[in-house]
Amino acid sequence: MIDDLDGQIIHALQISPRASFRLIAETVDAPEQTVARRYHRLRRDGTVRVVGLPNPRVHGDAQWLVRVKAKPDDMPRLSEALIRRPEVTHANILSGWSELVCTIRAPLAESSDGLLRRLPRTTSVIDLDVDLILRTFGEPGTEPWTAYGSTLGADRVSRLASPAAAAMTGRPTPPSADDEPLFDALAADGRASHASLAEHTGWSTPRVARRLAALEASGSVIYDVDVLPQRLGFDVNAMVWLTVAPSDLETAGREIAAHAEIASVIAISGRHNLVAIAICRDVEHLYAYLAGRFAAVGQVTAYDVRVRAQRLKQTASLVSHGRLIGRG
Repeated sequence: MIDDLDGQIIHALQISPRASFRLIAETVDAPEQTVARRYHRLRRDGTVRVVGLPNPRVHGDAQWLVRVKAKPDDMPRLSEALIRRPEVTHANILSGWSELVCTIRAPLAESSDGLLRRLPRTTSVIDLDVDLILRTFGEPGTEPWTAYGSTLGADRVSRLASPAAAAMTGRPTPPSADDEPLFDALAADGRASHASLAEHTGWSTPRVARRLAALEASGSVIYDVDVLPQRLGFDVNAMVWLTVAPSDLETAGREIAAHAEIASVIAISGRHNLVAIAICRDVEHLYAYLAGRFAAVGQVTAYDVRVRAQRLKQTASLVSHGRLIGRG
């Protein structure tokens, strides 16, 4: 469990993942050493991980929401194989242990040996639904999951938010092969200092600073904050598939994304056109949310709720023994 200061530090990281401890300390009105110590404890305990990743748009990759149905006996082996692949993120097994939902990064026109092409031929796969993610509402750093409370007010958020964080519409500048060691280091720790990154890459510290600034400015690197809700006392995670009229898609997506219980809302192709991830303390909390703020969203014409049985992977972190860990 966390206290108010921990919650404020987590929220600060969600807004600005690489903000200095000094800036976070000024924002939450706490000593810098205390903020640094609290963050390192949260990271060491597997509650929070900040990661830096190549922007999928660099190579023109799209993101696909994939629902894989398999026999429960086959699910452990299938899920272990999937979560070890770097293009697979946000993997969860749903209740009943016969369905896995994950996000896969892949080009719109994938090659014949790509994962999306090979999955249907896997003997353990009974059925497969693949929907293109068209839009993400509540981008990381703007409207993150905040049901844990103790969040920052608008005035404090403005201290952390960077004008450069505005969404880019064009394709970012592709990194070079020389950047691979830098991305490897950022995947391990997205808050690593320039000196630490220099040690991992073998570069000079000034070179790291210049190259990282260039990658950030071009949109080639993105940062995300993985938070493990169970460590904060939130044990119920539900995926909600929704149907709204096309004319209401943007309005409904934005409204739902602003709810504190919601970690993500995406617009997708397929039978449903929105998917929301709700994270709640317990069953009573989930019901209260569905019967309250969610029910007040007037544009929803149909919905289907599925509860997570096991969280396997977040953006770039595996979940092992109730802790966030690196991919190894």
